[in-house]
Amino acid sequence: MLKSLCSKTLLASAIIAFSSAAVAADKVYKLKLAETWGPNFPVFGDAVKNMVKMADEMSNGRLKIRVDSSNKHKAPFGVFDLVKSGQYDLGHTASYYYKGKVPNTLYFTTMPFGMNAPEQHAWLQYGGGQDLMNQVYAEHNLVPFPGGNTGVQMGGWFRKEINSVEDLQNLKMRIPGFAGEVLAKLGATPVNIPPGELYTALERNTIDALEWVGPSLDLRMGFHKIAPYYYMGWHEPATELMFIANKKKLEKMPEDLQAILAVAMRKAAYDMFIHSYAESAKNWQTMLQEYPNIQVKTFPAEVIKALKNANDDLLKEKAAADPMAAKIIESQQQYMKQVRAYTAISEQGYLNSTEGL
Repeated sequence: MLKSLCSKTLLASAIIAFSSAAVAADKVYKLKLAETWGPNFPVFGDAVKNMVKMADEMSNGRLKIRVDSSNKHKAPFGVFDLVKSGQYDLGHTASYYYKGKVPNTLYFTTMPFGMNAPEQHAWLQYGGGQDLMNQVYAEHNLVPFPGGNTGVQMGGWFRKEINSVEDLQNLKMRIPGFAGEVLAKLGATPVNIPPGELYTALERNTIDALEWVGPSLDLRMGFHKIAPYYYMGWHEPATELMFIANKKKLEKMPEDLQAILAVAMRKAAYDMFIHSYAESAKNWQTMLQEYPNIQVKTFPAEVIKALKNANDDLLKEKAAADPMAAKIIESQQQYMKQVRAYTAISEQGYLNSTEGL
């Protein structure tokens, strides 16, 4: 009788466990994502849409993500706090926008005179970069993921030519991240303005110059109508956007959905890099053919040298003031020495040896 009862009890427990698993497998998890960008924003917003679609398909409909653009949540540079506080479960933004709140976030977007996109991806995935980023964000109940790279960004649109370091004095320029601090050291006034307000700020002389991305997004913004001097880049050689997730919310989901979300983010990030590259190539041809008044410029050697010196001084100051900053900076610099040697004989070597053929 006891044996029979135990068997029945075990059977009942098995049925309950199976039923619970079936219910869990059928449960739909609904997440909210806040993005820094406006609705239907090209390339950046496309990356978010791709991620949401892939997460839905791979989870067989168990993972639904609602996206609120900046016009909805009204805080384009507040995504960090929106996700940290739990008002949103996920975010898509850029790490360096939050350097005023958490200074060590700025190193994970891009650094002046730093790594290009393949080098930076290698550092993040195989050089310890992701671990360092995790440490910085863990203190704020956040889990960070790479969110798409623009590749090398252009140096910006200027109303007037930059012929010397003196021309940077009192120049009011939209430029975020570490590069803004570098320019400030040389007498410029860096400001950060939401994407949707950039053209108006330039048109109304609120700023004298701005950098945005590159041909992939700049052409449609119309900056060339106001500021004809288009300078090559130095400040953002590999601008990585980011997805962030509320840690507590993430951990409440089944492990398979956590894995699906991570894969969807990684695939969307890769797709954005390729999409950005393709759009830049296409729009660059359009600029050359349809807008001959755009004057493509390289900053004078004197200016580049001054920017590099200011950048090096700032890195030393940051490292001396903050042990975590020192750890990140050291990691990036050591990895770049290693990976750049290979870039020089592979990518750069290929371009040099085939130039002019």
